[in-house]
Amino acid sequence: QVQLVESGGGLVQAGGSLRLSCAASGSIFSINGMAWYRQTPGKQRELVAHITSGGSTNYAGSVKGRFTISRDNSKNAVYPQMNSLKPEDTALYYCYVKNYWGQGTQVTVSS
Repeated sequence: QVQLVESGGGLVQAGGSLRLSCAASGSIFSINGMAWYRQTPGKQRELVAHITSGGSTNYAGSVKGRFTISRDNSKNAVYPQMNSLKPEDTALYYCYVKNYWGQGTQVTVSS
């Protein structure tokens, strides 16, 4: 079993920045992809960013150029740096690793 601990959410004004983190522990032998998703009430969970073990990244069109995902393989951790935040980025953000979900961390962007 894999445990995911997320942190870094909070309230920020539009144009501000936040850095989330997710650390994986437990039955980890190798981790390939690590990702962050987000969800707002009444909507499906959507992919925000994904990073492979080799560092290749993929972003949702709505965050491309504003968010940067990185990882520390020695810590089994993944970090999305979120800049130029917009009110529409307000959501519950989830870490996803090896078919496991984190508990979610709330990001709220005020206008």
